[in-house]
Amino acid sequence: MNRLFVVNKPIFISSNNYMYHIKRKYNTKKVGFSGTLDPFATGTLIVATGAYTKLFQYLKKSPKRYRATMWLGVESKSLDIENIISINNINQLDLKNIQEVFSNIVGKIKYLPPKYSAKKIDGKKAYELARGNIDFKQKEIESIIYDIKLLNYNHPFLTFEITVSEGAYIRSIAQIIASNLNIKATLSSLHRINEGDFFYENEKALNPFDYLKIPKNNFLGSDDILELGKKIDSSFFQNRKDGIYLVETKNFFSIVEIKGEELKYRLNRLPKFTN
Repeated sequence: MNRLFVVNKPIFISSNNYMYHIKRKYNTKKVGFSGTLDPFATGTLIVATGAYTKLFQYLKKSPKRYRATMWLGVESKSLDIENIISINNINQLDLKNIQEVFSNIVGKIKYLPPKYSAKKIDGKKAYELARGNIDFKQKEIESIIYDIKLLNYNHPFLTFEITVSEGAYIRSIAQIIASNLNIKATLSSLHRINEGDFFYENEKALNPFDYLKIPKNNFLGSDDILELGKKIDSSFFQNRKDGIYLVETKNFFSIVEIKGEELKYRLNRLPKFTN
């Protein structure tokens, strides 16, 4: 079975472990997902089965939009509700100050990812090192905040909606907000609303062609040449410019790369979407 769809990941389960449920539900062995959600986070998770698991790097998954709630006065090692260190009462914040802080962080920002994250450090996941009390250094990453707006402030809980570039860590961005407000805070909830044009729609099967970020190219030869992966060059294509392209035959599609006159098959003979 080859299927691309969106699941609504529930709370308190890792994205990886939730795939066992998906395997059982769809009676398939080959399942993959893109864009890890933390165990305490919920929402949109892009999932594929069969041959479509190879497509993740070619999908349009940005920008991403989240709804997040900060618990003010709370400190946590993992920057969420799973590893709380302390809970303190703090004075209510001024709404104007909150809005100013939000306005000031829109744009490009640099920061350190959470230590409790799936980011790889010398081949190991950061959260594995953190749980083992192993000290390690991280490199700064850069993200873009396209928009952030306050949804509700019911002290000590502050809820906002934020739109960011791919790879952004909302837990770390929440720490930037807290620092600019001169308080301690942690995320008490996080829900991913969408990734690009991917929204949760009751796990409806999606046509990959509607979500690929690469242009289509027309193949000028016979279908069997492409489907059999025969050695060909750029002269077989309508567009001969260097680049990565989607190419389709009657029943299959391929992703190819043209570089000069040479052609490389990145993915070949993937079955087309059928309802």
